Amino acid sequence: MPEERKTINDFKQLIHLLKERKICKRTVVVWPEESHTQEAVLKAVKEGFIKPILVCSKQTLEDYAKKNNFQTIIAESPEEAARKAVEVIRNGDADILMKGFLNTDVLLRAVLDKEVGIRPKDTVLTHITAAKLAEYPKLLFFTDAAVIPFPNETQRRAQIKYLVDFCHAFEIEYPKIALIHCSEKVDERHFPYTLSYKMIKAEAADGLFGKCIIDGPLDMITSCSLEALRIKQIESPINGQADALIFPDIEAGNLFYKTITLFCHAETAAILQGTMVPVVLPSRGDTIESKFYSLALASLVTR
Repeated sequence: MPEERKTINDFKQLIHLLKERKICKRTVVVWPEESHTQEAVLKAVKEGFIKPILVCSKQTLEDYAKKNNFQTIIAESPEEAARKAVEVIRNGDADILMKGFLNTDVLLRAVLDKEVGIRPKDTVLTHITAAKLAEYPKLLFFTDAAVIPFPNETQRRAQIKYLVDFCHAFEIEYPKIALIHCSEKVDERHFPYTLSYKMIKAEAADGLFGKCIIDGPLDMITSCSLEALRIKQIESPINGQADALIFPDIEAGNLFYKTITLFCHAETAAILQGTMVPVVLPSRGDTIESKFYSLALASLVTR
């Protein structure tokens, strides 16, 4: 197996890579009516990797956009802002869509509109997070913490393909992807979805997902700790060094996401995949850094 190239192990290295490659993406920001979104956008502009288009109120135009010489489109409400931002994407005038201070369902209604939305037919919409934890030596990607309640077979495979592509964008040549479960055993009676893990591993070995290493079921500890593997006397090609995690359902993914941000103070970035362009979909309460890193993540993976 070829040696892995130099990988991007944290968000500072990601920002450096964007600068090195001179990446600058047109980013339409929907209803940036609060300070965290505004500061994250301004920080990304100063770092040079986005060029913003603000779909905002007249007040934000006067108080924020004019001061920074940002392009604007005026809207009277969050609903109108969402529709106008999606239209910008459909017209090919932006590379990234970012949610500002509006409810997620308002934005998704515009994104998923069957006639004028930006989700191509038959694509799988899923949420992918990149996290940097102090005790883990590299970025850890995972899905899904926000969109798919319980992935079916098609959705599960789409999630894997998205994660493989993400890892490749971060210069991880053979990403190690763990199929997460509460133990390392297939349990047909209580957890029937684990039956598909064996088939997924065979498909990965046949190259269905591109260059990657997939194993499971594995629990969180055996996915990310070589010592735990040795103690349990388990052999796995993941080798306790997972790059990415596929959670069985939204409950597991969401609990993991909120636990690492609350108790471990993890740095995170997250976007939606399955749309015409990456959608930065932060919570309205997310930190400036999380929104800034999410813009950086989207800038790297957008085509």
